[in-house]
Amino acid sequence: MLIKDKIVVVTGGGNGIGRALCRRFHAEGAAAIIVADIDEQAATDVAAETGGISIRTDVSRETDVARLVDLTLARYARIDLLCSNAGIAVHGGEETPTVQWQRCWDVNVMAHVYAARAALPEMVGRGEGYFLHTVSAAGLLTHIHSATYAVTKSAALAFAEWLSITYGDRGIKVSALCPQGVKTDMLKRSESDTGRFLQDGALEPEQVAEAVVKGIADERFLILPHSEVAEYVKRKGDDRERWLRGMRRLLHASVSSSRRSGDH
Repeated sequence: MLIKDKIVVVTGGGNGIGRALCRRFHAEGAAAIIVADIDEQAATDVAAETGGISIRTDVSRETDVARLVDLTLARYARIDLLCSNAGIAVHGGEETPTVQWQRCWDVNVMAHVYAARAALPEMVGRGEGYFLHTVSAAGLLTHIHSATYAVTKSAALAFAEWLSITYGDRGIKVSALCPQGVKTDMLKRSESDTGRFLQDGALEPEQVAEAVVKGIADERFLILPHSEVAEYVKRKGDDRERWLRGMRRLLHASVSSSRRSGDH
């Protein structure tokens, strides 16, 4: 699918990857860009820059997501591409408070479900439509410093796979965007707790947006801006025990590096 002349919705569109996607879709000639974000001012700014419209949306609330879809359909009659992009990360393991686990589940998993519930009837009725789910390489691998992120992103990937299997023969395309480190505010906040775990090799949001445009043009399910992720996934599948040992070594090295950084 090409972006030109398409009606595109982007959640989390006010910052980071979402903002880069909106800018790139505008450059590609999208007919309309609907910028959705819980940060209303950020969404308004991006919409003004890209000639789009902004709709304040808390993706953890199904009523907000349904309203986003309804308003878009009322104005444009269709949604060609729905980028379910908003996400959050919380550092910590099993001790992370239950309220934080729930918040991560609502934003990183249920937001994709809410988007599908709301948008699928129109898409299926028309016989075409595209979902881009921003997942993360953590969904394919793990996140050694965040249990909530590793678990919810794995679930998000599973839902994207299910969506593709279930609706792929009815004209619905699905792509899962799975980058590693991206130079966003989320990464900055995460790295303040964990050292430079993902900073090395981190991409600019614009590089991720470039990969998305190419991936959607090819209608690829997995969009991997970091090409090395494919090799990591292969290693995990070939020998999971060895992969787990390697991840333990990475964890120990990351913790040691973080402690050394804190000494200065």
